[in-house]
Amino acid sequence: MGINGLHHAAISTPDIERLMEWYTKNFGFEEVARTEWPKGSKEIDDVVGLKDSSAKQGFLKCGNIMIEFFEYSSPQSKPMDKNRPVNNHGHTHVCVDVTNIEDEYVRLVNNGVEFHAPPQDFGQVKATYGRDCDGNVFELQEIVDPEHPAKVFDV
Repeated sequence: MGINGLHHAAISTPDIERLMEWYTKNFGFEEVARTEWPKGSKEIDDVVGLKDSSAKQGFLKCGNIMIEFFEYSSPQSKPMDKNRPVNNHGHTHVCVDVTNIEDEYVRLVNNGVEFHAPPQDFGQVKATYGRDCDGNVFELQEIVDPEHPAKVFDV
């Protein structure tokens, strides 16, 4: 099989500058690419499944994952409910792995980041959900059991 693993998640936003800055400030993501495309880019329209699309695009990287951001100029986007429940179908969140969840939680709260709850201890894993400045859900996770099968980072 030619599958290497996940490369990136993508988020559409009404303000690419604001959202990319939010992820850079709060999680230390680094910008790796910027581009945009004008209306009439047939190949892009075919890939994204839209007609007469145009957008700004950017990539941020942190560790082993990247997030791709889109700010569409056309076609007109529908606004997202900033309190969209995580049980709605579709992508529910991106997860950021941390070393000390309590310290990261306090730092982010001091930055004005909103969370659903403080970090919860589930035994092998500590986790909580928060919202970025657009209302997209992210998870802070600390895998505390070094033998946990989902442990990806050895920090």
